Amino acid sequence: MENSANDKILILSRISKSFGKNEVLKDINLEVNKGETVTILGKSGTGKSVILKCIIGLLYPDSGSVEVFAKNISELNETELKDVRKKIGFLFQSGALYDSMVVRDNLEFPLLRSGKHVDGMKMTEKVEEVLNSVGLITAIDKMPSELSGGMRKRIALARTLILDPLIILYDEPTTGLDPVTSREISELIIKMQEKYDVTSVVVTHDMQCTKLVSSRIVLLKDGVLCKEGTYDELEKSNDEFVKGFFESNI
Repeated sequence: MENSANDKILILSRISKSFGKNEVLKDINLEVNKGETVTILGKSGTGKSVILKCIIGLLYPDSGSVEVFAKNISELNETELKDVRKKIGFLFQSGALYDSMVVRDNLEFPLLRSGKHVDGMKMTEKVEEVLNSVGLITAIDKMPSELSGGMRKRIALARTLILDPLIILYDEPTTGLDPVTSREISELIIKMQEKYDVTSVVVTHDMQCTKLVSSRIVLLKDGVLCKEGTYDELEKSNDEFVKGFFESNI
């Protein structure tokens, strides 16, 4: 059964992006349906993160369009873009926690900044809810410096969830983590997708993460989305570029 147009929560149409003479994205087309977890797979430095930044309006394509919730990101004014961003969570590669704030304050900050009128008790309940979701309620009064890399990723995910996003963008969620912790983060992505019914776009070159979380995979090569399919479909591919990911397990 084909998805209807109403299911398409994100549409990238023929987007291209260059930095100087370096053409990073070339005529990219991608549609993401509600509830999917789409992984953009590619080697480091090939423009995967640029796609995420175009989706959220941190960068704008030189040509083509990015539609989120049926709205063209390039055509929105500042207020309209802010409203769209409230529905999109972005898990940065670094986690991007505020080092000077304890975990509780890190999680309260986006609620305060969003302009949502949440009283103290409800704010505490929300903070505790998302910390319980990622299994780190005991870290509520710790500083980020007291946490391991995997714990910081979990806290960053909790902070992303606190605004109840409809889409979560993950930028290399397992980079710098050991294999066991990487698997835990991947399993947490699945859990959050199921619990909160979010649509996810994951940028990675971690094949274990790709296998665990993906509904669908698209491969980026030389600025072009060259292949698409499920993990099992792509694993059987005879294409040398595709085989390189599965054989080397990079």
